[in-house]
Amino acid sequence: MSKDTATVPTQDPQGAASTKKNKPWQVITASLVGTSIEFYDFYVYATAASLVFPALFFPSDDHVTALLASFAVFGVAFIARPIGSILFGHFGDRIGRKGTLVGTLLVMGIATFIIGLLPTAANHDGSVNESMTVIAPLLLVVMRFCQGLGLGGEWSGAALLATENAPANKRAIYGTFPQLGAPIGFILGNLLFVILNFTLTEEQFMTWGWRIPFLLSAVLVVLGLWVRIQLTETPAFQKVQREKHVVKAPLVEVFKHSWKAIILGTFVMLATYVLFYMMTAFMLTYGSTPTTEQAAAAAAESGEAFDAASYVGGLGYPKTDFLIMLIIAVLFFAAFTLVSGPLAERFGRKKMLLGVTALIFAFGFAMTPILDLGHVGVQLQLILGMTLMGLTFGPMGAVLPEYFPANTRYTGSAIAYNLSSVIGAGIAPSVFVALWSVGEGSPVWVGVYLAGAAVLTIVALLFSKETKGYDYANTSRAD
Repeated sequence: MSKDTATVPTQDPQGAASTKKNKPWQVITASLVGTSIEFYDFYVYATAASLVFPALFFPSDDHVTALLASFAVFGVAFIARPIGSILFGHFGDRIGRKGTLVGTLLVMGIATFIIGLLPTAANHDGSVNESMTVIAPLLLVVMRFCQGLGLGGEWSGAALLATENAPANKRAIYGTFPQLGAPIGFILGNLLFVILNFTLTEEQFMTWGWRIPFLLSAVLVVLGLWVRIQLTETPAFQKVQREKHVVKAPLVEVFKHSWKAIILGTFVMLATYVLFYMMTAFMLTYGSTPTTEQAAAAAAESGEAFDAASYVGGLGYPKTDFLIMLIIAVLFFAAFTLVSGPLAERFGRKKMLLGVTALIFAFGFAMTPILDLGHVGVQLQLILGMTLMGLTFGPMGAVLPEYFPANTRYTGSAIAYNLSSVIGAGIAPSVFVALWSVGEGSPVWVGVYLAGAAVLTIVALLFSKETKGYDYANTSRAD
């Protein structure tokens, strides 16, 4: 394989061997654009789950109850993701990476578009649509489940598309490009929410403006499909086909021969997931929730009763202002995702991730004191958290696939990645809200929870082998 191209052996119509090449820019663009679209869809929902859905789909007199209901539906996707990893992993290891990735994109994109068309259980003024109080949340659950199915198969396919086309000694570098989809998707989705907040009135935004990011996903899906259709199959899977190592039941094979890798991969990814959803879903909610003083003043102005003892206050930033602060921090996420690839190649995956996870552990205990520094401290906390996120998330595009042989790599890496999402992210937003409430408005226990996740990841890394020199075309059992 040359430094300039990824070579894919094919057959011409007469059966003679021929060679078709995927250029590096094609591989990078196809893996990056696809995951950017997938994560855009996913994070648009996450933002709406914090800002819009509690009021429109789960109307309640208790803000915390509505928020918990919204985050519970947010977690439905994490139940669907392991199912999606099994479904799309099967096809990815049976028929190939390219065709499977087209399917994941369509499932995710269509579900997101439909969310933009759903009826709501309440109107922008708080009045309840009695006929929709059950139907609207139910439809939202179904579409959220479909989003999870698509994302369950997307990540590992994109990671394999990049790393199985990577030149020698550049697998971790190429693996960071699909990882860039996370910060890019976050920036696109949330920047759109910021623009809408600036251009629309509160009534317009709550009435119809929130639907726009979901509907625009259709444009992005068409772009992603066009890019991915241009590619040929990856060299590693072509080799699996040529040597007749395609397995009939990838799920059975991976649990039979690579079950240790699944367990280790799941917990190696754990701290990454907990950190990211703390920094996005929870921090957006915590940052934009009025302080106790602000809530009391608003209640006094409106003449409503206010129970300060039961109220759980946040930082009190306007939603748009805090979104902008988050977007600034996510730029560091993107930059350090790119930095992580060369570091993982130089120092090895295991050593680098052990160092970064130790820093995540320390950050868990430091976040509350940093937040207490005021506005500068809040922005610093967001930047530090997102910097660590880039450093830990970036190498995963190479690390998890390297745990598995080529003929079950799609299924194995997808299952590990998405099982970790269930443990680390599926319940995290609800747990964060509960710990925030226990802390009486302080996120100190949220930080402790993050530190605990870091400990589990460190243990998994200590039991893992270094995978930098792994023969990526190998189809023998991983253990």
